[in-house]
Amino acid sequence: MTGQLPEQPRVRTTEGVVQGLRRQGHAVFRGIPYARPPVGALRFAAPVPPQRWEGTRHAAEFGPVVPLSLPVDTGPHQGTDWLTLDVGTPDPGAAGLPVLVWIPVGGYISAVSSDPMYDPAALAEAGLVVVTVNCRVGVEGFAFFDDAPPNRGFLDQIAALEWVRRNIAAFGGDPGRVTVAGQSAGAGSVASLLAMESARGLFRRAIAHSVPGLYNTPALARQVTAAFADRIGAAAPTAAALRDFDPWHLAAELTSFNAGLHAHRESWGRLTETGTALCPVVDGEVLPETPWPALTGGRANGTELLVGHTRDEFRLFSVMSGRRGTFTEQDARAALGRLAPQPDGAEAYRAAFPQAGPEELVEAVYSDALFRMPSQKLAEANAAAGGTSYLFELRWAAPVLDGALGACHSLDVPLAFGTLDSPVGTQLIGDDPTPEAVALSHEIKEAWIRFVTTGDAGWAAHRPDQQLTRVLDAESETLPYPEQASRRIWEGRCPAAFDLP
Repeated sequence: MTGQLPEQPRVRTTEGVVQGLRRQGHAVFRGIPYARPPVGALRFAAPVPPQRWEGTRHAAEFGPVVPLSLPVDTGPHQGTDWLTLDVGTPDPGAAGLPVLVWIPVGGYISAVSSDPMYDPAALAEAGLVVVTVNCRVGVEGFAFFDDAPPNRGFLDQIAALEWVRRNIAAFGGDPGRVTVAGQSAGAGSVASLLAMESARGLFRRAIAHSVPGLYNTPALARQVTAAFADRIGAAAPTAAALRDFDPWHLAAELTSFNAGLHAHRESWGRLTETGTALCPVVDGEVLPETPWPALTGGRANGTELLVGHTRDEFRLFSVMSGRRGTFTEQDARAALGRLAPQPDGAEAYRAAFPQAGPEELVEAVYSDALFRMPSQKLAEANAAAGGTSYLFELRWAAPVLDGALGACHSLDVPLAFGTLDSPVGTQLIGDDPTPEAVALSHEIKEAWIRFVTTGDAGWAAHRPDQQLTRVLDAESETLPYPEQASRRIWEGRCPAAFDLP
């Protein structure tokens, strides 16, 4: 893995020299290890610093994809050097550039830094150094064992941030001006990092799109892991017993396991509505508590935070599952009973939305419980902790499928990265983006760039008295928080870790 291509950019990191690629307007370095491969004796262990190397390491290709539990074709499995990151920089010879660290985690079951949706070109050409991180997910990252550290996916993210602190200056970045960012489970990761002592000082700002309230108690996590171990025929629900199982086999088994969660409704309660059995665990050490009480209780410091959600968060899942248009009154009663805040949440939803049919009630409570309220409450909690929160709601509807997707989950990501022509971008926005889509993408991208650079998103901060929110649409406006009915239902009720009933 040594050699020289003098015309390509080269950077000396603390572990050795890497050689990347020059692209139009910026340079990229891919597949840089920030920790040793988590295999063999290191499997299910905390990340271990990478080994140094002699000569020049070619960094033109993405690192191997981590084992993921999604029906996505990522090509042949390329190896086990999963703990790598990618850097896009305007100029490796620059100094003091703002840094965006993107955590591409979805559902705590996937992390694919090579997804074209996360192409750093537009952001790097605007002056940001962009780092995209692969980390362990699923069984490798979040199964709960008594003989292994919990929340290994979060430990990986911290190891990557430590690498950024050591090395990003060599790529032109400012280690004191790092913004950590993510969407969905990536945003949940960002929110968790706010509450983790071991992450203090590793970033200055945070961006969190569609924050999920997905956390398990140790009691529930232990039972879920035991059921999974039993499913695959492991001798015991321990890291030692699972260490000899092929990680991609475990990822495939987790896909089936997640699909069958409803069979465990009586014993696992609300968790079975999320589609994600193995999620972060409030273990008391790595993750001492969920971010909302940590911030409001003064046990975590506030920061500069850009946070928000889409209007129709649940719509993507109802359309993809084929359930859109089929929800019955029984479905609405069940969803409200499991997801609305207790004891009177179900009645509160029906009173707040008196004209809503079963479909609207199901969408409202799923959107609120899984993403909208955790996001809005993170803005409030961060402000209570002395931070500055900028809140947004994406109201612009995806134009594909005759608008059936609405302003759905994930629509904001290609808009923010400016990757409308990526596979996900075209699926949500279409092959030929309208001028309206291009203009909205520019607005969101510019808000990111401004926030990462200055800490100001460009609209009024979210305060308890006004709750001002940027409503992103063809004609964007700054308004009081638009989901007031839901906010009142959930007032005083932070997302709590899922527990045994």
